[in-house]
Amino acid sequence: WHDLLGAWAVTPSLANETFEDIRHHYAGPGRFYHTLDHVGAMLETVDGLAAFARNLNAVKLAVWLHDVIYDSRASDNEARSAEYAEQLCEKLSIPEGRLVASLILKTKTHEAGDDADAQVLLDADLAILGASESAYRAYADQIRQEYGWVPEPDFRMGRRQVLDRFLARPRIFHLLAHLEDPARRKIAAEISRLGAA
Repeated sequence: WHDLLGAWAVTPSLANETFEDIRHHYAGPGRFYHTLDHVGAMLETVDGLAAFARNLNAVKLAVWLHDVIYDSRASDNEARSAEYAEQLCEKLSIPEGRLVASLILKTKTHEAGDDADAQVLLDADLAILGASESAYRAYADQIRQEYGWVPEPDFRMGRRQVLDRFLARPRIFHLLAHLEDPARRKIAAEISRLGAA
């Protein structure tokens, strides 16, 4: 966080203060997957895709802030996270606030179009779908925990709809093509588990 904000010459004290607020959000109740661990994993993936990004620092800032507001009962998390990002950039005199916010908004539909920065961000966000079997299972379990308030039949139906939408796409990944087949296999397996019980 400090290294990234250093790119915009943000003072260490201001970087500390803003990090504490972000950390507090990500450690909020009801979060099991959408935590700073998810942010860390995404940042690693983004580092591997850095050559594809046009504005790498804006992408990294979007990674940090894309789930800063997360409530599994709400449908406007992305919009509220984008708003948080714009206000934070204003406070820190970071001129890319609007760009960061627009990238965050794309995590709602996961449609990047031909926007290279969005492709890097969204591939990093979805990389878990092509991860190892154990990592994928842990992710699926954590998502279920985040929706613990949803009755099992309703959760299964809603989750299947989300997963079906990914399978219906011509491709899930723009840049992480090697994850395409493993992701499709794991999604199909989860759909079959959701339908089995």
